[in-house]
Amino acid sequence: MPAPAIQHVDLCVSHVERSLAFYLEVLGPLGLEEDIRLPSYRGTEEIVYLRFGEQNLGLRAADGGEHAYYGVGIEHLAFEVETREQVDAAYERAVGTGARVHFPPEEDRDLDDYYSFFVFDPDGLRIEVFWAKPPPAEGGRWTMKEP
Repeated sequence: MPAPAIQHVDLCVSHVERSLAFYLEVLGPLGLEEDIRLPSYRGTEEIVYLRFGEQNLGLRAADGGEHAYYGVGIEHLAFEVETREQVDAAYERAVGTGARVHFPPEEDRDLDDYYSFFVFDPDGLRIEVFWAKPPPAEGGRWTMKEP
């Protein structure tokens, strides 16, 4: 039996195919791929599940409205990659889609060996792509920088 994990998160988006194109363009070369399409329990929409490693991201049509950054809901969704170069390449692809960049690739101010960028998806959901040093055999993964 696998260890406990967050296996999937579903996002309500204004236009599923537009969001699908964004996520596949930015993260597809890093292994994100369409996994399965399923009808929702409501029977009114189809959910497109994207697989990234062992986790899934679901995209389903919203009933309306729009996301407000720092409103109630998800603040950001982070995708971990294997190298700093993959962070840079994903950033370039995000810029190529015309997405609004929040922070270009940079070293984290607080954590050692943590490199990331932030971009907003087509609905204004903030997405992070990051590389971090591998976890040690024992103890915590994250190390704070010295002041």
